[in-house]
Amino acid sequence: MSEPTPLSQHGAAPHQVTQQQGVSQQTLSELAAAMSDTPAPIYQRVKQAIISQIRAGVWKPHQRVPSESELVNEIGVSRMTINRALRELTSEGFLIRMQGVGTFVAEAKAYTPMLEVHNIADEIAQRGHRHDSKILVCEARLADADQALQLGIATGTMMFYSQIVHYENNVAVQIEDRFVNPETAPDYLQQVLNKQTPYTYLMEIAPLTAGEHRVEAISASDEQRELLQLNEHEPCLLIHRRTWSGSRVVTSARLIYPGSRYQLFGRFTSHG
Repeated sequence: MSEPTPLSQHGAAPHQVTQQQGVSQQTLSELAAAMSDTPAPIYQRVKQAIISQIRAGVWKPHQRVPSESELVNEIGVSRMTINRALRELTSEGFLIRMQGVGTFVAEAKAYTPMLEVHNIADEIAQRGHRHDSKILVCEARLADADQALQLGIATGTMMFYSQIVHYENNVAVQIEDRFVNPETAPDYLQQVLNKQTPYTYLMEIAPLTAGEHRVEAISASDEQRELLQLNEHEPCLLIHRRTWSGSRVVTSARLIYPGSRYQLFGRFTSHG
């Protein structure tokens, strides 16, 4: 598994967004026609109508959506209903609301395969975007008790640590905190400093034979919020990952993604 995507995709800068054409009166009428008669709360029917227009490509990424007043007049429901529908669509990642600018269609969230391990640079390239990275820390240090347990080494043993921020089209999409067992990857620090992605080097020197993932939602620290260009109180996805080559642990990593711009995807089959 690897890693994510940014404001250029899920929240273009205001000066870029305002250049996008708004939704036409014809499109507004099509939205009203898309309202389902299925028994459901009205705000949910409004949401589904908007989602259907987005998924059909009628409403395109970064396109300005109608104002609350326009929606109230066209659909014939209360402003409170429209406000709730737009608010929930924003929290679910379908729309972006910019105070004083308007509401816009968001790009679809990037995703990373939950049950696989991939190079983040390759994932970003497959989306047709540009990958870059910034090394914040790359050093040898002594393992504390928890780090030693994760790597299967003795407390106080020398290990390697790196912290890297990955970017997609100049937008920060992942903070990678990685602890590496020097016995399995002795040249790790030099390879990272030479701008080779950790994945590329580690797969060459210690091919992956097993791995584990643990996922949790976290509140970003001030430092993480600054590095990922997050709004206040915006949550993050944290993936704890350990990988093995044979019987030895190679790395233990903490991968932090902006929750509003990323999703995880996994598929499994039954063996029963």
